[in-house]
Amino acid sequence: MAVTQRIAVGVAVAAVCASSLAGCASAEAPRQGAPGAPQKGPQLPGSVVRLIGDGSTAYTGAQPHLPRPERLKAGEKPPQFVVFSWDGAGEDSQKLFSRFRQVAKANNATMTFFLSGVYLLPQEKRDLYRPPQHAPGSSEIGFNDAQGIADTVEQARLAWLEGNEIGTHFNGHFCGPDGGVGNWSVDEWKSEISQAKQFVKTWKTNTGMKSAASLPFDYDKELIGGRTPCLEGQKNFVKAASRLGFRYDSSGVNNQEWPKKKDGLWDLSMQLVPFPGHTFEQLTMDYNFMVNQSGTQTQGDPAKFGYWGNQMRDGLLKGFQRAYDGNRAPLVIGNHFESWNGGTYMRAVEDVVKQVCNKPDVRCVSFHQLADWLDAQDPRTLDRLRTLEVGEAPKQGWASFLSSRPAPAPKGVPGAPKP
Repeated sequence: MAVTQRIAVGVAVAAVCASSLAGCASAEAPRQGAPGAPQKGPQLPGSVVRLIGDGSTAYTGAQPHLPRPERLKAGEKPPQFVVFSWDGAGEDSQKLFSRFRQVAKANNATMTFFLSGVYLLPQEKRDLYRPPQHAPGSSEIGFNDAQGIADTVEQARLAWLEGNEIGTHFNGHFCGPDGGVGNWSVDEWKSEISQAKQFVKTWKTNTGMKSAASLPFDYDKELIGGRTPCLEGQKNFVKAASRLGFRYDSSGVNNQEWPKKKDGLWDLSMQLVPFPGHTFEQLTMDYNFMVNQSGTQTQGDPAKFGYWGNQMRDGLLKGFQRAYDGNRAPLVIGNHFESWNGGTYMRAVEDVVKQVCNKPDVRCVSFHQLADWLDAQDPRTLDRLRTLEVGEAPKQGWASFLSSRPAPAPKGVPGAPKP
């Protein structure tokens, strides 16, 4: 009960972080480079580029570096999946989007970046956003300027070409009882999702950057999941998302157990892990560690910055090791591009990536890749894995626990025998 109560406080207080740029990130400006200038980076994967709409997005073929999932064989130990995900991903003067793209590349990892749609909407066009239960142009996070949009588009483009996922953190980040997402109806969620897509699909029109490079994906197909602001409104969001073709949701709080579907979507919510120095467990999100360390102060006692970062790092590592040596349930971690408490949580996350993503049998993947793998498995195998408790390894070993031969995958399903 103590765990649930403390976590609930952390989630509820999350509303206070909704006033800055990256979902819970700061809106800082001066950047270098001309807005709308051609962007350098990897070549598009396909030889044919089919522009979509105004050219803000384009179909360029299958995503590079997206592995083909395979079914577990009889007696095979599952890989240890770890998902690093980022709420309200945007590139500002902190350069954290570009930093963690490089961290992923250097450590055999891909990640999920939940883009906030209003980060691709200029401040002067804010009235194009019609948030449910709020006046047009309202938002609890900042709109962007031309340079911020150009930088964010460039990072999203490069991230996707490197195999990362571009999901959504929706738009206005409204939390709490007064018009917050927890009070939105299914139809209101459909409107919010539609608008989040639209701002990504029309950023060229809204900024006038007609000659800039397109985002190299069809967002109607690319977008298969998200995380709600402050982890509120999951019930009606899932209902709306399941009708719009989403495949997963990451808006709740789970234990470290194998995931299952909720209303047709994989429930890939963040999890509770040990909190060093405490008897209760903590949610795998930087913001919740901060709330339980410095309260609502985003910059607390500088003398404690190092300790607080180590506390988050060690808690995540304890959760990882508990799964790695135990039931091998996927570990889901959530973060923000923020410099709370001197940036100590960014350092902690980077330390965890470096320590876990290069271990044997570990796959640091996006939610898209994890959902693909789960969909490729024999449902009976997943049912068997769900019988394992948090940290519980099979008593007779994996070879015995998963000894039954999985049913063959239907023809055309990932993991099916090749012709």
